[in-house]
Amino acid sequence: MADFYQNGIVTTLHNLADRPIDALEAELVQFSEKRPMALILPSLFSELEGDALPKIVDHLTEVPYLSQVVIGLDRANLEQYKHALSFFGKLPQHHRVLWNDGPRLQALDKELAALGLAPKELGKGRNVWYCMGYVLATGKAESVALHDCDIVTYERNLLARLIYPVANPRFNYEFCKGYYARVANGKMNGRVSRLLVTPLLKALKKVTSQTAYLDYMDSFKYSLAGEFSFRRDVLNDIRIPSDWGLEIGVLSEMHRNYASNRICQVDIATTYDHKHQDLSLNDVNAGLSKMSIDITKSLFRKLATQGETFNAETFRSLKATYYRVALDFVEAYHNDAIMNGLELDVHNEEKAVEMFAQNIMTAGQSFMDKPMETPFIPSWNRVISAMPDVMERLKEAVELDNQEFGAML
Repeated sequence: MADFYQNGIVTTLHNLADRPIDALEAELVQFSEKRPMALILPSLFSELEGDALPKIVDHLTEVPYLSQVVIGLDRANLEQYKHALSFFGKLPQHHRVLWNDGPRLQALDKELAALGLAPKELGKGRNVWYCMGYVLATGKAESVALHDCDIVTYERNLLARLIYPVANPRFNYEFCKGYYARVANGKMNGRVSRLLVTPLLKALKKVTSQTAYLDYMDSFKYSLAGEFSFRRDVLNDIRIPSDWGLEIGVLSEMHRNYASNRICQVDIATTYDHKHQDLSLNDVNAGLSKMSIDITKSLFRKLATQGETFNAETFRSLKATYYRVALDFVEAYHNDAIMNGLELDVHNEEKAVEMFAQNIMTAGQSFMDKPMETPFIPSWNRVISAMPDVMERLKEAVELDNQEFGAML
């Protein structure tokens, strides 16, 4: 049971009463008359064969308020795409699968690349970007939610609570971030958020002068959550990062484009678990190590746009400050775990902190070596300006794929 405390500069919507899902969904059905709703599901084909996504789809078949479900499918050949069409075919809502590796979408991607407008990296950011473009192209929804496809603890009230703040016509929120306790199987998870992002933000407040942005970022209880929702107009101007900085980058974009009173966060799950990345202590190009570097660089880039100047001395001071703050957090998390009867390995926690501290220096060096590096995918407004018919062509490609290969099922 959460408390009602409001901290930071964005509104927190708590779960104070465990409101029944039927009551939430009844309201959402009413809201859908004024604000039709969509769900984006960025997926790897491998997730169709896992334990989480089949259960998620089963839950979604019972959701009464969605007008549209958009599935972005990565790493799939033709047979796998056709399997995906069948797999998602049980959804009663209007739905489409974007075959991102198919010849039609690949051809469009090459044209955009020739204009310097296509995503440069494969991954979730690229997948989400094309899904957002398709939502804009179809015009079927005013409020849109997005969540991952590997949530093994999924219940449909997660979606209801996630989309409610941007679906309720009486609310003025343009964006909502989901949060939850990363506790599962008797363990405290969420190492990158707990051991990197939170102490790094505290350290940056001490080392830099950009308190307004840092206070905003520090307001989010789980900034790395992959679940968020937004009004459709957000999609036009937002720039989606293509690397592991996606979640941090989206929050930064919302800070750039909207006042804090148009942004909120909501408690969407009592327990939450999904697949876990390896720590990758000895490989900066994999697992949580690469993730930590990308996230740290995304913060440096944002602070630089605010006028902050970085040099080698800044990064050394930041590393030392972060390390002390993070170790204090390890003790706090350990005591919290003990009181709640949870497992927490202090040795492994401190190894993670040591790796993250080193990666702050690695990220800083990379930032100085490539100060003009821009992993952001252009906004759809810019793409439309350069290719005015891109929306129709994107929609047509998805429809032709569905007609040609869906008819074979």
